[in-house]
Amino acid sequence: MIGHNPYQQYKKTQIDSASQSKLIVMLYDGAIKFINLAIEAMATKSIEKVHINIIRAQDIIVELISSLNMEVGEISERLLSIYMYINKKLTEANIKKSKDQLYEVKKYLQDLRDAWDQASKTSNVTNENRGGVNIAT
Repeated sequence: MIGHNPYQQYKKTQIDSASQSKLIVMLYDGAIKFINLAIEAMATKSIEKVHINIIRAQDIIVELISSLNMEVGEISERLLSIYMYINKKLTEANIKKSKDQLYEVKKYLQDLRDAWDQASKTSNVTNENRGGVNIAT
């Protein structure tokens, strides 16, 4: 196949086979990556790149918001509140071209990412101990 990219195929397979919690970790990783790119672009005063990368991070936050199951209750409500705050801060950072706001958002996202990653690992160990059956569902 002409133009076949093995890396893209690998990434697609990785996404297709990932658990829900691993997908969420991947979304956090993407948002953090785009924030880092925006911060780097600020250093070179590349305003368009700053804007594009902040928008990409916001797109991921919107995806995280849309994936919330609000029927679960308090945890979803808390996450919604955090995501809304992060989205607001990203908008402000884009308007003001503020590194401080990007660093603040990045810290929140890293903390959330680490929590989801730990939960994912704990869930995998628990499921393996149960023979791969998720009793909670």
